Amino acid sequence: MATLKKFNLTGKEVGSHQIDDALLEVSAHSQSMKDYIVAIRNNARQWSASTKRRSEVNHTGRKPHPQKGQGRSRQGDLAAPHYKGGAVVWGPRPKDVHTRINKKERRAAIRFLIAEKIKNNHVRVLQKEEMSEPKTKAMVKFLEKLALKDRRILMIGSAAEANDPSRVNLAKSLRNISKKEYLPLTQVNGYELARSQEIVILESAMEELISLLG
Repeated sequence: MATLKKFNLTGKEVGSHQIDDALLEVSAHSQSMKDYIVAIRNNARQWSASTKRRSEVNHTGRKPHPQKGQGRSRQGDLAAPHYKGGAVVWGPRPKDVHTRINKKERRAAIRFLIAEKIKNNHVRVLQKEEMSEPKTKAMVKFLEKLALKDRRILMIGSAAEANDPSRVNLAKSLRNISKKEYLPLTQVNGYELARSQEIVILESAMEELISLLG
């Protein structure tokens, strides 16, 4: 059985949660993991860079100088790439490179990454706390108590409480702390899991987490 230590907002250990080892026996192919992460990064890009081709440059269509008689090389128009204000050769163009991610592969990758974090003791549980207003100082003290202030932290909450005022205040409390992020479990993706060093999961999301691993 894997044991996840539970803390309150003051950083005091108040209990633990047990997770069956059978739920952590998750495998994922390394290539599918890489493809999944690369697809997430590609899909996050705007791909809005755009340069003009010769037909799109706003220039007169006349020849820069006569074809013959002046001893200069013949030129067609001022939209040629070697003229100032001319077209761009092989420049970036808007394109759609959205990569479809297989649902089963995505789920397997998320399960694998969470299981690895649990097995390596990088997951902690935060006892349910009611926050009537954002309290950044309280979150800083909590992270300092657990020696997590300088680590990249992903805090995971319950999807059912995504709009709960207390959870909104909790997310706002993390907003001004560098390398800290709050996400409901249904919005967590493999990239966020892979780059986070530690995970803090709210106690209210534990049932959803076990259901995901199962």
